[in-house]
Amino acid sequence: MNEQWMNLSANVPQWLSDCRPYAKDGKAAAYIPALAAAPADALGVSILSADGSIIAGGESGMLFTMQSISKVFTLLLALIDNGEEAVFSKVGMEPTGDDFNSILKLELVEPGIPFNPLINAGAIAVTSLIGGASPDEKTERVLAFMRLMAGDDSLDYNRSVSESESATAYRNRSLAYFLQENGVLSPHASVEEVLSVYFNHCAIEVTCHHLARMGLILAHGGFDPLTERQLVPRRYVQIAKTFMLTCGMYNASGEFAIRVGIPAKSGVAGGILAVVPGRYGIGVVGPALNSRGNSVAGIRLLETMSVECDWSMF
Repeated sequence: MNEQWMNLSANVPQWLSDCRPYAKDGKAAAYIPALAAAPADALGVSILSADGSIIAGGESGMLFTMQSISKVFTLLLALIDNGEEAVFSKVGMEPTGDDFNSILKLELVEPGIPFNPLINAGAIAVTSLIGGASPDEKTERVLAFMRLMAGDDSLDYNRSVSESESATAYRNRSLAYFLQENGVLSPHASVEEVLSVYFNHCAIEVTCHHLARMGLILAHGGFDPLTERQLVPRRYVQIAKTFMLTCGMYNASGEFAIRVGIPAKSGVAGGILAVVPGRYGIGVVGPALNSRGNSVAGIRLLETMSVECDWSMF
């Protein structure tokens, strides 16, 4: 057991205690009714190393939905199904300073495709590329991939959260129809069917440990050190981690890269998946969000750990 791991193990409880009060500066997502009741003062973390050692603390066992964290894995699945050229003919590779659900640049910037796969428009476009003959089959393929990456065959999506998102998804429907108008979605595609798969994968329920397990595989280039299997082509994981670093924290990704300096992806249920390349997968949950849609206490915890352990890639 190395010195850094021992330092982490010794200090995580205190860092959790120090960072938890920052939750008071945020609030749980209210625009999706099923998320509004989350305990705003919760904070949990799991850190998983390549030998299977785990450090966990706080509400690390709390179930929450992946929300936008799922976009990393639907991107990987779409790349596996279609290859780079097909995927990036429908979605770009650049960060955007706009909100994650903005429609602005679809209209203003040619060729009218989403800037990247981690904003809502991009993730809807990517979801449409996942193979399957029906929405149910596509959802099952996404679930099977998530279960493989998380090492848990019981992983499932929360039907009430998916239905809650669908019932209030006026902006996402607007994005999807705009994508169809721009030729990003097939003119024969059913917007409602594409969105149903999107809502389902956003509603997949996980714990911090699931995210840490998924992150560990990303940290090792798609290779699972616990089963010694290459689960995802290394090139595709490289692409996904680059998007996480440049676009993963919505329009606060640049600040996060400066302060924390590791690939990460947040979701509006308060989860954050983070990766220390070559070392650890990390799952964090803290449902109280800032104005950018990121966990207030979760970001503070990741920043503390990164500074103390010198994790920044820069």
